[in-house]
Amino acid sequence: MKYSGWPEAGELVVGRVDEIEDFGVFVDLLEYEDKRGLCHVSEVAAGWIKNVRDHVNPDQRVVAKVLDVDKGAQQIDLSLKDVNDHQRKDKIQDWKNEQKADNWMEIAFGDAPDEVFETVANTLLAEFGSLYDGFESAAINGYEAFAEVDLTDDQQAAVVETARDNVSVPYVTVTGYVDLECPGADGVDVVREALQAAEGNGGVPEEVDLEVTYVGAPEYRIEVQAPNYKTAEAQLEASADRAGDVVTDHDGTAEYHRERSESEG
Repeated sequence: MKYSGWPEAGELVVGRVDEIEDFGVFVDLLEYEDKRGLCHVSEVAAGWIKNVRDHVNPDQRVVAKVLDVDKGAQQIDLSLKDVNDHQRKDKIQDWKNEQKADNWMEIAFGDAPDEVFETVANTLLAEFGSLYDGFESAAINGYEAFAEVDLTDDQQAAVVETARDNVSVPYVTVTGYVDLECPGADGVDVVREALQAAEGNGGVPEEVDLEVTYVGAPEYRIEVQAPNYKTAEAQLEASADRAGDVVTDHDGTAEYHRERSESEG
């Protein structure tokens, strides 16, 4: 996906060396539609330059800093020398990430009308800053990432499922809720035992972090961190089942749900 607008002064951009002249280098901006910038010879490298071609090659991928943008003259002034190695490395990685995200958008919405594709892309950019960050958030947080995002249920589902299938993250987090009620005289003790069971009583795998917290009677939150969604979802359901078994064995009731109760906000 290429931006249709203009870069801003001070922005770092990824480009391809298109033409080399004695007075400077023309660079096609790979992130913007039909945009080309000029890096004057004085901005190609530090110090005196005898031959521009000693510093850049045709078709070379470069990272440049935008010095000035004159939309009326259709001119973008660039600098190569003002970009250090750290900035160059980070920008290239960000650019590669956005290329991955472009592919994920095609997977999720390639068959959808153009207006749907554009709506989702613009929404992710506005909410998360980049397509990649939007997909990464979806992979880590699931549907909770879109609690305040204006996407339809189907659009959210497409992003979340595509993210879960394609985005590599060190850990994922899933959350569920369980309502526990036991009306007997020993109901408080039974619920306490159920919560201990939910936490695993030491039986949770070492790579899994599971936490149970009180939300508001009779609701409790179960949060699981795990290396992947399959493990996280399995541990979440197992935790709720353990708590439910304890309560129902004492004639109480247990109800597991993925969303927080409306009565609790």
